[in-house]
Amino acid sequence: MTVRSPRLRRSALRLQYATIAWNAGEAVLTIALGVAAGSLALVGFGTDSVIEIFASVVVVWHLRGEEHPHRTRRALRLVGVAFVLLAVALGVAAVRDLWTGREASESWPGIVYLAITAVVMFALAIAKRRVAVDLGDEPFAAEAEMTFLDGWLSTATLAGLLLNAVWDWWWADPLAGLLIAVIALREARESFEDAGEFSEGPA
Repeated sequence: MTVRSPRLRRSALRLQYATIAWNAGEAVLTIALGVAAGSLALVGFGTDSVIEIFASVVVVWHLRGEEHPHRTRRALRLVGVAFVLLAVALGVAAVRDLWTGREASESWPGIVYLAITAVVMFALAIAKRRVAVDLGDEPFAAEAEMTFLDGWLSTATLAGLLLNAVWDWWWADPLAGLLIAVIALREARESFEDAGEFSEGPA
């Protein structure tokens, strides 16, 4: 078992608290903007933020105590289930919108906020990766990759909203929702695989 440096652990915890705070505001704002504009991509992005808050809280719990393999496996499986539920909900809604041709309204505030979010998430992810290399904590390193993914998710959602607002490509919004659903499924698979890797070690 890796002995954590107290200084590195404090740095990791600060980064996690910053991630939780940003994602909490992000969830409230993007879901509200998504509902107002009828944007599946914005609502899906906000819902994904809630899942990432849960993942960050799990890592905080892990960093603040000793490693507990059984609890870690359980948390990874719960995160995997949450990602599957998110993917199913987004997939069904996106297919429905593509089938019916429902158009989302423009959301320039959402576009601006997503651009800011992309910068913040990539910056947090880079900082987490640097700390993770020295800290040697696997759950923290995995969550750092999730934060990096959040940066790409915000970029993809931003692209979908811009295409809809500038060129009236209404189908770009549900397609962005489908993209988020596919990425959520990939994250679910990785969470389940990580849980299996933990089960291979000593109990």
